[in-house]
Amino acid sequence: MIVPTRNEARNLEVVLPAVAAVRPAVYEVIVVDGDSKDGTVETARRVLPGVRIVRQTRKGKGNAMACGFAAATGDAIVMFDADGSADPQEIPRFVAALVEGADFAKGSRFTKGGGSDDITLLRKGGNAGLNLIANTLFGTRYSDLCYGYNAFWADILPLLELPAVDMPPHPDGGMYWGDGFEIETVLNCRVAAAALSITEVPSVEKERMFGETNLRTFADGTRVLRTLAAERRRAGRDDRPAATGTAVPGPAAVVPPAGHPAVPATPATAPVPPAVPDRAVPAAQPQRPAPRPHADAPAPQRPQQPSRPAPQPQPGAGRPAPQQPVPSPVAREQRPVGAERDGSARPERTGVRYAWGEEAS
Repeated sequence: MIVPTRNEARNLEVVLPAVAAVRPAVYEVIVVDGDSKDGTVETARRVLPGVRIVRQTRKGKGNAMACGFAAATGDAIVMFDADGSADPQEIPRFVAALVEGADFAKGSRFTKGGGSDDITLLRKGGNAGLNLIANTLFGTRYSDLCYGYNAFWADILPLLELPAVDMPPHPDGGMYWGDGFEIETVLNCRVAAAALSITEVPSVEKERMFGETNLRTFADGTRVLRTLAAERRRAGRDDRPAATGTAVPGPAAVVPPAGHPAVPATPATAPVPPAVPDRAVPAAQPQRPAPRPHADAPAPQRPQQPSRPAPQPQPGAGRPAPQQPVPSPVAREQRPVGAERDGSARPERTGVRYAWGEEAS
């Protein structure tokens, strides 16, 4: 579990003990600190002795998340805010969605079973508009684009091509594209463009416990809109070689809005940022189901980890036999089709399922 922090000491006194009480136990908790001045790191060590502390290498939430992703050792990664707005007791729902076949478990406040104690009518309307734009551009069925409570399998990280954590800070004091609050929208777009299987998980957002939010309704909404446009251009570049048969030397760099320089793609093995060596005894972590076999080749089997037993699959949770994928201008041809996998029979390349068979409200 990755928890980005900046001056969140009071909140961590409540949040981290609540995370420790989750059963099944969380395999590892990584707090990524952004130069806090209120004793956030000391508080984290005091209330959860086994916590891992990672110092982010640049500024911005996106860089903090990327540093946490690089340091994680588990098979499944959960993104978790430190302000107390997310409920740790929902973590098993996200993990269950992954074990049942999803590549990406997307939290949603607006699907059946979800809700929010913090969102305003203005923000709710803006979120609905951004959902419509994202779903039109990427062929998805997101019901809550702007929510950061998500989980995914760690082996999809190379597909996300986030900025490398060992790059030096931007010379102008700004941020590279993907280092800021646009990270959540970037992830949602790239998961969709890669044709990964997406399951929406109902989640209830609480109010921030202490401190003030950094959210700016109009500025952040505009930033999300620009992110959608930039990521759609990026997805179009990735699809063009497959459509024309022209080889390219590597994935195209993002063309971000003005003021946010593009960065080269992250290598498959990203450097790990510095971390505190003390570690807790890890709990058993979930193991990803075997990948679906290709149409004309047997699927490679993932090696078993004797110290981390795989969870017992739920009845009916196995992945069905693969079907012929439907081509899409957004999806990469080599990725599996989410819609066929989850049985929704949607024609889009990227499918969004709902946990426990629930439908969007």
